[in-house]
Amino acid sequence: MTRLSDSALDHLEALRATAEPPSEFSWPRHGGARPLNEQALEVLDEEEPGAEAEAELQASPSQEPEVSATGFTPVLKNRDFLALWSGQVFSQLADKVYLVLMIALVSTRFQTAGQTISGWVSSVMISFTIPAILFGSIAGVFVDRWPKKPVLVASNVLRGVLVLAVPPLLWLCKDWSPLWGLPMGFWGLLAITFFVSTLTQFFSPAEQAVIPLIVERRHLLSANSLYTTTMMASVIIGFAVGEPVLALADALFGGWGAGKEIVVGGSYILAGLLLLLMQVREGRARRPAVTPEQALIEQAAGYAPEHIPGDESANSENSDSQSSTPHIWADIREGLSYLRAQSGVRAALIQLVILFSIFAALAVISVRMAEVMPNIKSSQFGFLLAAGGVGMAIGAALVGQFGQRFTRRQLSLYGSLGMATALGGLALMTQRLWPALGLIAMLGLCAAIVGVPMQTLIQEETPEAMRGKVFGLQNNAINIALSLPLALAGVAETFFGLRLVILGLGAIVVTSGILTWYISGTGTFVTD
Repeated sequence: MTRLSDSALDHLEALRATAEPPSEFSWPRHGGARPLNEQALEVLDEEEPGAEAEAELQASPSQEPEVSATGFTPVLKNRDFLALWSGQVFSQLADKVYLVLMIALVSTRFQTAGQTISGWVSSVMISFTIPAILFGSIAGVFVDRWPKKPVLVASNVLRGVLVLAVPPLLWLCKDWSPLWGLPMGFWGLLAITFFVSTLTQFFSPAEQAVIPLIVERRHLLSANSLYTTTMMASVIIGFAVGEPVLALADALFGGWGAGKEIVVGGSYILAGLLLLLMQVREGRARRPAVTPEQALIEQAAGYAPEHIPGDESANSENSDSQSSTPHIWADIREGLSYLRAQSGVRAALIQLVILFSIFAALAVISVRMAEVMPNIKSSQFGFLLAAGGVGMAIGAALVGQFGQRFTRRQLSLYGSLGMATALGGLALMTQRLWPALGLIAMLGLCAAIVGVPMQTLIQEETPEAMRGKVFGLQNNAINIALSLPLALAGVAETFFGLRLVILGLGAIVVTSGILTWYISGTGTFVTD
């Protein structure tokens, strides 16, 4: 073997010093390149005859989870996380109440007597969903290039300004002629909804990417439990109290004629102000210039972004160009290449996508369940979904307090088996309210046991410079996963019946859980 230069050896030493120990989900890839730390250390072994024992220690994953007996206490003492968490509370509540606000505006300003509101609401929901599908991955690329704190603050403040612009926009458009049969004011609402959702695509990956920057690695599980608990609670509380809160806002600010908009827009702006209190210590998002030896090392390790080795000036020029103008599609390909190379992160992402797909399908079939239950009406299907949200919040809290005692692999399997059991029981109890509520709550609890560790794993194993891309791709995949079951679950229930559809969901969950467990132990079935 040709001896590497001193600079290449220094780079390898830095890789060994900074490489994080692989988790139980950092599985070997079948038939492909091994992880960077194994191959880089092998090169060191040939250069330094005493390093074999250390290389074996680095390459063997620990089966014991990192234990933190203090649960939520260290996270709640972290002022930066408290600022982020507080901002999350107001921002996500505003997200949910915003949709209630749009429905209220449609019903009072645009819906005519005897006309169903479904068409109007569907248009609003489509306007809210399209940016998530179109811009989720692209937003992640920019989040990687930009400082996270300004993205978090600006995305909330701008959303607040857009909501506050609703009353003057409706006043301005009230005498305009309709366009394609729809009032211009409604087109304005759709445009504002589109831009609010677009800004949300920047907020979401930035929020997920900033958590590992302000929370120690050993406390990430607790931090993500609080994050997930808050997210689920905002769904329940936001939709449940949205109408009373907006009615109270009209009572308090009725003289201004914009009470609802003041409360929702003010919540976004307050979230931005709270996030200003956060101190984020992050490195530079873009990759630094590399030498030819370093590029060859990264290629041998199985991960090398698009980069042509050359002299230092060329590298510096290319790096400066990337920092000023992101190469969007190249960066998205880089994120996809990273997921192909990192089987553990990829498996965790797939597990999350399946998890969200199950709950999207449940949202559809819960309407049918409420219809066949003698105790409630079909319009009261929200009670069933709320039970799932309560269970997920409880499960996330339990994982944050006690999850450090188990490996990520164990939590994933146990949670998947619990979800499958709950779905199997639910298939037998579709016409009995209280057993169904209990089983749906159990489903949510077990879903948290799967989801929280998987989200934590992605944060732990993804380098800082790749988090925006990975979380952008994750949000994009989840949004697509949410859309497909919404379209297919109702059709499947019509052809196969409620019981078979629920049993099918249970089969999908248990199969994915066992397959993930098997892959994590052997590395098989994972291909390039």
